[in-house]
Amino acid sequence: MAQRRKLAWLAIVVCAAVARSAVTIPRIEVVEGDGAINNIRLHRAKEPVVRVVDQDGQPIANVAVSFVLPGKGAGGTFSDGQSVQTVMSDAQGMAVGRGLKPNGTAGQFQIRVTVSYQGQVATANIMQTNAEPVQGKGSSKTILIAVLAGGAAAAGAAVALGKGKSSTTTQQPPPGVVITPGNPSLGPPR
Repeated sequence: MAQRRKLAWLAIVVCAAVARSAVTIPRIEVVEGDGAINNIRLHRAKEPVVRVVDQDGQPIANVAVSFVLPGKGAGGTFSDGQSVQTVMSDAQGMAVGRGLKPNGTAGQFQIRVTVSYQGQVATANIMQTNAEPVQGKGSSKTILIAVLAGGAAAAGAAVALGKGKSSTTTQQPPPGVVITPGNPSLGPPR
């Protein structure tokens, strides 16, 4: 009788382990596009790229991946003019929201990415910003260069201020660069 209980218990444990290993839990890794600054004037945007993997980090192929843009405010459309695009992940689990074009509204927005696999759902958010180019004739690279230059200047000032002081008091760093939604301007924080 005791032997039979042990065998029954062992069978339950084995069945539970097999059932658990049969469930694949998808995850979404953002590969490209998070933090991108899109150029409104030139209608250029960074396409969102994600990788779908299982709980062990292995790619999941042939899974429907939906990219959803906001319906109001800053955002855009995909190559077909729609705010939703569904694509299948490739053999490496990669999926791309192709043909993203920013709309004419400046500001930050979120691209919501959703995957459903074997009854399990995973979501991720990709943040992007639509902006007008600096001086009206640049590109999103001009904005990035201006931000990097401002950050480098602030870092240089922090290093210069820190030399020759042996005090242990905490110093506030010099003001950095702030990009605000709307018509972006560079300047100290407000």
